[in-house]
Amino acid sequence: MNPAEDRIWTVPNLLSFLRLLGVPVFLWLVLGPHADGWAILLLALAGFTDWLDGKIARTWNQTSRLGRLIDPLADRLYILATLVGLVLRDAIPLWLALAVPLRDVLLLWVPPVLRRHGYGPALPVHFLGKAGTAALMYAFPLLFLASHQGWYAEICAISGWAFAIWGTGLYWWAGVLYVVQVRELTKG
Repeated sequence: MNPAEDRIWTVPNLLSFLRLLGVPVFLWLVLGPHADGWAILLLALAGFTDWLDGKIARTWNQTSRLGRLIDPLADRLYILATLVGLVLRDAIPLWLALAVPLRDVLLLWVPPVLRRHGYGPALPVHFLGKAGTAALMYAFPLLFLASHQGWYAEICAISGWAFAIWGTGLYWWAGVLYVVQVRELTKG
């Protein structure tokens, strides 16, 4: 194993950690003071730093085992927190809030199966999963803005739902590909 893989203090890991810290702040902004502008800004920053930490990790060779764990964890927690906040604020329907995390719940069996067959705890993130997550990260602030009154609400609703539908579809498609990969790896 490459000793660099054991690094903890890297710029990408710091960005992922800051994203993790932003999750409860986002929920508080949405559910507490209803500081929607700040909540949307924080959500946009989370989406940007998600892209940025991956770019820095690859460009500056700062990938690490910790980064491969906390980056997707931060993504999942932001998605979950956003879904909870937006459902409680009546900005999105409950079916959307259930459809997205249901994929992750249905894939909980994957890490134990991979470990039992001598593979790491997770498969490499697939491009479709990244694309689905990115589309969802665009969808949520747009759908949140669509729940407000203003000239922008209808435009945000149309584009927000487009991103939400495509993002959810890609997210699930990536889940199906993970199942196929696990079946191929564990055959025989």
